[in-house]
Amino acid sequence: MDVMMLAGTRAEAVRSAPLALALGGHGVLRPVIVHSGRHDGSVEQALAPFGLLVDAWLDIPAHAADRPAELVAGLLPALDATFRRHRPAALVVQGDSPTVLAGALAAFWAGVPVVHLESGVPAHDPFAEDGTRQMVSRIAALHLTTTSDAAAALRAEGVPRQRITIIGNTAVDAARHIAERDIPARCAELALLEMEVAEAGQRMILVGSQDYSTEDQAPARALSAVRRLVEEQDDVQVLLPVHPEPAAREHVLGMLGDLARVTITDPLEYPDLVRALRLATLVLTDSAAVREAAPAFGTPVVILGDPARRGEAREAMDGGSTWLAGSDPATIHTVATDILHGRRHLPQSGKPYGDGNAAARAVIALEDLLGIAEGHFPATVPASEM
Repeated sequence: MDVMMLAGTRAEAVRSAPLALALGGHGVLRPVIVHSGRHDGSVEQALAPFGLLVDAWLDIPAHAADRPAELVAGLLPALDATFRRHRPAALVVQGDSPTVLAGALAAFWAGVPVVHLESGVPAHDPFAEDGTRQMVSRIAALHLTTTSDAAAALRAEGVPRQRITIIGNTAVDAARHIAERDIPARCAELALLEMEVAEAGQRMILVGSQDYSTEDQAPARALSAVRRLVEEQDDVQVLLPVHPEPAAREHVLGMLGDLARVTITDPLEYPDLVRALRLATLVLTDSAAVREAAPAFGTPVVILGDPARRGEAREAMDGGSTWLAGSDPATIHTVATDILHGRRHLPQSGKPYGDGNAAARAVIALEDLLGIAEGHFPATVPASEM
């Protein structure tokens, strides 16, 4: 029985990879990874460290990725043809992108049960990502949620309890899987920084964001706080991956390029990102993927951005592994300094997003959905570990 897994971005591929690995050793269910064709090369690169390959590519027009309406219109017939060819037992979609919506719609019309990975997580934009998430929620036959908060959000939206399973976050599974492989750094700057930090007994701060190009956004405003931290803390090194987009790089170089203890790199490949999270003493980020993986290694996180985002990280914040600093450089500096000097509570357990067995629990939930009696892990994560 084929379980089709749809991915169109690096993040979707990384979060789906642990489930594909767990299904790979199953006696009945078989993973079939489908590339939406939206970002050529990114899905393949993300899957490679896990030893996974794309099984099928969707044939969509080259211009279809330009706008959500065009993307969905291009994906629907391609997905319908793929379902007819493979006849999967279920389709797994992850997140809240237009690709996810197209997959859910096409599967629903083809009579294929939809499984929504990371269901119930509220998105920052209520008119785009969260609207998509709620539309998929009406279609999904099985909701695999990361936390009890996400499950409660689904129940409040009218999703029946029996369709919801709390599994934890597969992002934690993915990070731990890569960490166990201990892949040496491919990024030369990271490899050199790793040696310098070890030899000098220094601490490293990882600053991770998706956009530094607009000066009034939180990540760009945080750069002045980062500069102050480096100037005040003699034992601190900063690793700052930046998208090669000229405006973003120019802004970062203008703010921090003259500091010897700031290393600016291109975006890190996923194994290097995991390595950096393990090496870091502190993370400053607005990225959900970074925020969720860091506590698995006991690395405290300062979230940059709008206080409205607090809800999606509440359980980690309540557990003392994550702090919301907003957009004010002075606040960011204060929170980061307190953590560096041990003035903030740090968690005894790095499990705010699960214990690394999310994929195994997802397999059991799939077995229940499809009427298969196999499994070795409890179906849900205790609320105390969420």
